[in-house]
Amino acid sequence: MTVLDALFHVLEKKDGTLSFRYSCRSAVCGSCATFINGRQRLACNAQIATLGKRITIGPLPHLPIINDLVVDLHPFFQKMEMVKPYFEGHEPYPEREFLQSPKQRGAIDIAIDCIDCAACFSSCPMTWTDPRYPGPAALVKAARFIADSRDTTRHDRLRLVGCEDGLWRCHTVFNCAEACPKSIDPPHFIQYLKRKASLQH
Repeated sequence: MTVLDALFHVLEKKDGTLSFRYSCRSAVCGSCATFINGRQRLACNAQIATLGKRITIGPLPHLPIINDLVVDLHPFFQKMEMVKPYFEGHEPYPEREFLQSPKQRGAIDIAIDCIDCAACFSSCPMTWTDPRYPGPAALVKAARFIADSRDTTRHDRLRLVGCEDGLWRCHTVFNCAEACPKSIDPPHFIQYLKRKASLQH
C-alpha cells in the first residue's frame, strides 16, 4: 500500500473534501509530490510499510497552498520558462531527425529523467529567499539543452542562467539531490553550468 492509496482511502471513507493531485500512479508524472515524514516524496511510490507507524503528510513547503495537499505550481513553472526549456535546432532541418552518437546522448540521459515534480524546488533554500533564482529543476533543464549536441542556443541559455541571481546563487546545499525522486543530482549539472559559464567569459 502506498501513501497515495492511503489518501484515496481517506477521500473515499473519511473525508470526501480532501484535495490532492495525482495522475499516472507510476512515478513518472510528478503530480503527487508531497511532504511525507519530513521530506519531499512521490505519494504514489512511498510505501506505507517503510514509513513507520506514524505518517505525517503535508503539501510541498515554500509554495503557496491552494487547498490541503494542492500547491500553486506557477512560481515553479515561471522559473522553468526563464531558461527556454525547449529544443532549438538548426536549419536546414533533416528529413527525419537530428542524429546523435550514443556518447552525445549519454551526456543528457540523466537530465531528461526530470519529471517536473517541484520537489527539488521546494527543498532549495535559495528558492525560499531569492525570487529571481531559477531553482534546481530549471538549471538542470538548462544544462540538458546546453549539453545537447543538436541544440543551437547554448550560448543564449548560458547568458540567461550565468547571472548573479542565476547559477552562481547556488550554495551547493544538496537538499535538491536528496529530494529528487528520480535520483537526479542537480548540483552536478549546476557545476557543469558553472564550468561552461566560466569558459565562456
